Amino acid sequence: MPWWFWILLWIALIALSLLLHVTLGFRLFRKFMATVHELGDAGKRFGHISPAAETSDVEAPDGRPEPGSAIFASPEQMRHDYLTAKAFRQEVRRQKRVQRKAERGQPQSLHDIEFR
Repeated sequence: MPWWFWILLWIALIALSLLLHVTLGFRLFRKFMATVHELGDAGKRFGHISPAAETSDVEAPDGRPEPGSAIFASPEQMRHDYLTAKAFRQEVRRQKRVQRKAERGQPQSLHDIEFR
């Protein structure tokens, strides 16, 4: 085969690889721009805080701490709050379990009905 055939073959291979890279780059760019537009739309949709939430006259309940107050609380206070909330959640689960077993007519656990 003549030498010019090999040169044309290499030129064709390089041209095809460049075409492939340009095509893939264009697709990547379009997908990136679609993602940017979706993020922009989501930012517009969810970026607004309703005026009612900012100017609410409703006071926060006394039992609930202000958001972010855990940063300035002592470790003992946080441990107490955590253990109190944990005990409350366990009690709620126990009451639901007792109610569910009573509705189904199943025998109750002595631990659940506080027969200690």
